[in-house]
Amino acid sequence: MSEKTSPAGMPADDLEALKGLRTSYDAIREEIARVIVGQEQVVEQLLIAALSRGHCILVGVPGLAKTLLVSTVARSLALSFKRIQFTPDLMPADITGTEIIQEDPVTHERAFRFVSGPVFANIVLADEITRTPPKPQAALLEAMQERHVTSGGRTHALPNPFFVLATQNPIEQEGTYPLPEAQLDRFMFMVRVDYPTADEEMAIMRATTGSAQATPRITLHAEDILRLQETVRRVPVGDHVYRYALALSRATRPGSDDSPDFVKSFVNWGAGPRASQYLILGAKTRAALHGRLCATTDDVAAIAGPVLRHRILVNFNAEAEGVSSDTIVERLLKATPKPTEGRA
Repeated sequence: MSEKTSPAGMPADDLEALKGLRTSYDAIREEIARVIVGQEQVVEQLLIAALSRGHCILVGVPGLAKTLLVSTVARSLALSFKRIQFTPDLMPADITGTEIIQEDPVTHERAFRFVSGPVFANIVLADEITRTPPKPQAALLEAMQERHVTSGGRTHALPNPFFVLATQNPIEQEGTYPLPEAQLDRFMFMVRVDYPTADEEMAIMRATTGSAQATPRITLHAEDILRLQETVRRVPVGDHVYRYALALSRATRPGSDDSPDFVKSFVNWGAGPRASQYLILGAKTRAALHGRLCATTDDVAAIAGPVLRHRILVNFNAEAEGVSSDTIVERLLKATPKPTEGRA
């Protein structure tokens, strides 16, 4: 007997899961809003990355509640949360864990035992990731990629789901170790956290200077997130949406025949194939969060900024004229036509 499907071609169970995801998304936003004022777009992008099995790097000046935002998301999703403060003297073992010698109290035999580090959590906040040298950075990024840690010849799996949020201060340059582009590429999104509006800042002052502090209620558990991560990957995507994501990615490469003149003038290196994959995955997840049964070109355009901005390396000419990677993405979105369904 064949499995029942929805009008969009999805199994009935997936359809019900997506309906529940939309309801849960509204509940998550409501709970987070009890603690975090504003930042709706940032919250959406974090949840898109989490459900897409991706990682995020948050860029913003100090004092914008980035740490509070991450811990609030973890509490509302009933996930374990660990914060690693990156410093110049941090060692890789401070992140991943280490082997210690332990003596058996009965036999007095000694054996090595692995003591797990703070990376063993569902959500890991790598605070000020550029404040530590390359070796600890690489230890975290390896765990992000492989989703396990190897110590003493043994492999230790990380919790599932596993989601890394790194923060970076854009104004601090002295004593920092910027991530190479190849390592930045492992982050699905680079999310910019901006200053609040005047009304939002007034609300922040009222909410944080009193005696009562709001706490979010649990909306989803780890097993729910794992199930939804599988479900969003089955959201249908039309060929025209694939073509649009491909066109955006290829247009960022100055050596490509598909790139416009301003890219050839201002860009040294463009986005690789991972960007195309994340544009589609993010579009699927965004469509599901908004209660739609298929991804559209509008979903791709909505996440193009966080997917592409850290994958475009501008040259000296761009810096001299004040052209940033965000400027390049904005111009690409205007210059790249959205294909319609069925169009070759």
